[in-house]
Amino acid sequence: MTLTSTSHLVLIPSYNTGPAVFTTVREARRFWQPVWVVVDGSTDGTGATLQSMADADPGLRVLLLPRNQGKGAAVLHGLLAAADAGFTHALTMDADGQHPAHKIPEFMAMSQANPDAMILGRPVFDASAPALRVGGRKISNWWANLETLWQGIGDSLYGFRVYPIAPLQAVMREQRWMRRFDFDPEAAVRLCWRGIRPVNVAAPVKYLLPEEGGVSHFNYLRDNALLIWMHTRLFFGFVLRLPLLVRRKLAR
Repeated sequence: MTLTSTSHLVLIPSYNTGPAVFTTVREARRFWQPVWVVVDGSTDGTGATLQSMADADPGLRVLLLPRNQGKGAAVLHGLLAAADAGFTHALTMDADGQHPAHKIPEFMAMSQANPDAMILGRPVFDASAPALRVGGRKISNWWANLETLWQGIGDSLYGFRVYPIAPLQAVMREQRWMRRFDFDPEAAVRLCWRGIRPVNVAAPVKYLLPEEGGVSHFNYLRDNALLIWMHTRLFFGFVLRLPLLVRRKLAR
């Protein structure tokens, strides 16, 4: 059954994911309306096909960016348009088929019951998950929890989550980072700093092989360097906010 909302939408940033994005969008539309896709300067021709799909489906909207700007920038573009259209919350999911569309109703219901919280997916990995990726994210998760004084971020990197739009927009307008691969962990940390409570919900994640249509733009050297720089600046922000975080922790 497809559920419809005037406050919560599904937002899918997409960059050169090939046919995988069509499957992702169809699956998301099975469970939710509306679904918006932000095509982040893709050069693989998927933008035109997605637009044709949207022309035939009033529950689907496609936003086309002229050049690739990064995941965070694509999400921000979608958030601004969503806020203008009156939406208050957005569930973000990757276009490459890793995230479980069947979990959309559960996450949306949790958000509707906790509108002041962010609903974070806690990944449940299967045998397809690369050991290096699974192990490496533990480091980022440890830093994210330190930087928030263990306020409850279950996983800082998993992008299947529901954000309250207004505070996330405010966070992103305050600084020029969070525009690329650093978006997901930095969004979780900075929203915690603003008092947005994390609620963690388990969700499976599937790493597709290339022959299964899997597409990954993750670059170990570039993106790990980006994460190191991100946690460096977040740590200094954490030190400045430490008295506030301690008071908030003691008040619980």
